[in-house]
Amino acid sequence: MVDRGQAPAAGAEQRLQDLGITLPSPPTPFGAYIEAVRTGNLVFFSGMLPVVDRMPRFIGRVGGALSVEDGRKAAETATLSALSAAKDYLGSLDKVVRVVKLGVYIATEGDFREHPKVADGASEMLLKVFGEEKLSGRIVLGVASLPLGVPIELELVLEIDA
Repeated sequence: MVDRGQAPAAGAEQRLQDLGITLPSPPTPFGAYIEAVRTGNLVFFSGMLPVVDRMPRFIGRVGGALSVEDGRKAAETATLSALSAAKDYLGSLDKVVRVVKLGVYIATEGDFREHPKVADGASEMLLKVFGEEKLSGRIVLGVASLPLGVPIELELVLEIDA
């Protein structure tokens, strides 16, 4: 269960340090697109994968070759890539006012039913970094396949300071 107590007063950058989390290098596109687009105070990020240095950290479907725990770890890895992309784009994660949307797409076997447990890997990482007051609602979907054969793709929209 997630501890939803009062989040520390420190900003996201300080929380990362306190948690001992080092972000990976910012992801780079695998095709003809850019990683982030800003409109007004919203930043929309391209799909984030559990990839570090352009190499997938997990391959396969959850409920098949990968366990729920593997899926959670893949979701955490994709979230760290998203945070790295956000920091690269914004200059600092402290500019984030709120996580507006989190979408978690999970490549699963057809009879898989534990999607929320897998998606919690992403939600819990965002909770640790930004605190409950900035946490979003989410959508979680099971899909047949994802780019590069990875089990997770995240959709992230952030509200930032003007």
